[in-house]
Amino acid sequence: MSGCACGHHHHHHHAAPSTGTEITLARPLVALSGHLICKDMNQMLLALDLLPDHVNLSRAEPGNLRFDLSQTEDPMIWRLDELFADDEAFAAHQARTKDSPWGQRSQAISRAFDRVEAQPRLRPEHPQEAAAISALLRLAFGGPDEARLVEALRDQDDLTLSLVADVGGAIIGHVALSPLAAEGPALALAPVAVHPAVQKRGIGEALVRAALEAVRGHTIMVLGDPAYYGRFGFEQVDLASPYAGPHLMALGPALPQGSTVTHARAFSAL
Repeated sequence: MSGCACGHHHHHHHAAPSTGTEITLARPLVALSGHLICKDMNQMLLALDLLPDHVNLSRAEPGNLRFDLSQTEDPMIWRLDELFADDEAFAAHQARTKDSPWGQRSQAISRAFDRVEAQPRLRPEHPQEAAAISALLRLAFGGPDEARLVEALRDQDDLTLSLVADVGGAIIGHVALSPLAAEGPALALAPVAVHPAVQKRGIGEALVRAALEAVRGHTIMVLGDPAYYGRFGFEQVDLASPYAGPHLMALGPALPQGSTVTHARAFSAL
């Protein structure tokens, strides 16, 4: 495994295989991968000095979805993987970098990168992705509640379905289904999360549709915006639930009106 001598925590992503169903975005994402190559010790020391701030500033850009950097077994060579929301986001990154200390002082360090257009792919989560999914949920919702919910569902073996939108191992979307106690096969759809940099581009809709397709024959319940979930066919229902009200909706085989539905126990902690 490659190490890093710069002392900075890099949030590395595993290299996931390109499997699953592609989501075709009208504006593709921009992915870069390659190496920074230092020719001598002075360049390596310069990189060690400047790269931590460059990484932090790059990750803070609103259009950045991934900025992973690590020294390889050869300390003169860094591996870099970047992902941006679109061409405009990448152009903004280049403009910021050009005027930064890293951009102005590292020009002699060699770069060898490939740039490609990238599309997300839908697939089940991998066991080692729990931390990345939690990080996405915290970012998408601006707090820890949804991350804690999914963690508890997973720990209690109540995560019936967990799908991710993945780009080369970077998790940019997620949807979960969990069991409901009801008068018929039923599941709860929650939460649905998309990285803020790529929201309102169809990724959330693709996640929901994929989840619904995977569990045909079940009643699916959601607590959400009727205007959004109505597009999938969800309708308001009159059921006995702590979440009863105009935002409690269902899709699929109808449950008896007024009957009781009970969410998985992880929901009670919210």
